[in-house]
Amino acid sequence: MRYSTKKWTMLILAAALLLTCMPPQATAAGPGVSARAAILMEQESGRILYARNEHRPMRIASITKIMTAIIAIESGKLSDRVTISDAATRTEGSSLYLKPGEHISLNDLVYGLMLRSGNDSAVAIAQYVGGSLDGFVYMMNEKAREIGMKNTQFRNPHGLDDHDDHYSSAYDMALLTRYAMDNEKFREISSSVIYRSPQEGEKWERIWRNKNKMLKLYPYSTGGKTGYTKLAKRTLVSTAKKDGMGLIAVTLNDPNDWEDHASMFNWGYRTFKLTSLVKKGVVNGIKLKAYQNKIEAARDLNYPLMKGEEKDIQRSVNLYQPPKGGKWKNGAVPKPIGKMKVMLGDQILGSLPLYYEGKGLVKEENHSIWNVFKHMVASLFAISGGSHHG
Repeated sequence: MRYSTKKWTMLILAAALLLTCMPPQATAAGPGVSARAAILMEQESGRILYARNEHRPMRIASITKIMTAIIAIESGKLSDRVTISDAATRTEGSSLYLKPGEHISLNDLVYGLMLRSGNDSAVAIAQYVGGSLDGFVYMMNEKAREIGMKNTQFRNPHGLDDHDDHYSSAYDMALLTRYAMDNEKFREISSSVIYRSPQEGEKWERIWRNKNKMLKLYPYSTGGKTGYTKLAKRTLVSTAKKDGMGLIAVTLNDPNDWEDHASMFNWGYRTFKLTSLVKKGVVNGIKLKAYQNKIEAARDLNYPLMKGEEKDIQRSVNLYQPPKGGKWKNGAVPKPIGKMKVMLGDQILGSLPLYYEGKGLVKEENHSIWNVFKHMVASLFAISGGSHHG
């Protein structure tokens, strides 16, 4: 097929526009991995440091249970006692060996789910939190859409190969893990090496040791989830943190996942450095006298950069024009008073709300992309009445 010069020009422009809409990705040669699909993502910013077939829908096996766990945690019912159904105890595959009719806390079920990958635990959680398996699967897919998982469909809470259309992608599982790792309880469970659960009617406790060998193999490991079925092969999600930088690694269908994850982490920490681009507090360099030493950023902005990228960082500040005389009527200072935009080349890394002398400054405990997005929208609407560049 031949294209005219005009059509070629349109194709090039379309491709350029698509690239400007995508988040910045690493260009350095990545680590070699044997996985069919893989991704390495930085936790705080969500920047993709390395990827291979990251959007390909594939079977995911038991890393499905990350979604099951976070929904259970967010239900607010962890202290509830769950009655185990006969159906739950008959679930095939890895098991906690739960007994029909026994009572166990939802909290302990989630520990057993994540550490020992109990399929019986997954069904028990789904039945209790969702009211039924179908109800819980609906919750899983709703949460997936909320997070932005576009190449994902859940059909069960455990990842067994009982449906042909139960799948996700390496990128989507990294998004899910990033979301889950913002939850303190999830981080606590995911990083646990061992857990003891009292057993109803017995003098001895159940003792669960984490199947995630990365917690022992890699010194900076902070958690994750293993998976395997005959059709999905080996799947693995793992997290690590070193020098303040958190990384998320996902591999699908990977015969050497332990080695590959360690290699990805080492490459990531060797190639990137978490760099402070904006510090919470007074913004320096404001030229307008009425605003000098009075404009404050609402939060820190840190971003993983490769060597040489920092020189391409640009910052722009947009503020409401101050009133004549520099005093706001009745002290009615706009909240926020403007925004700071930080860019790497032509890619936006962050948009931070700015405040006058801290007035209206909101304490931000969660630095996730969802809060960043909300602040970006709020700031865009707030500054529509005028601006000053400084």
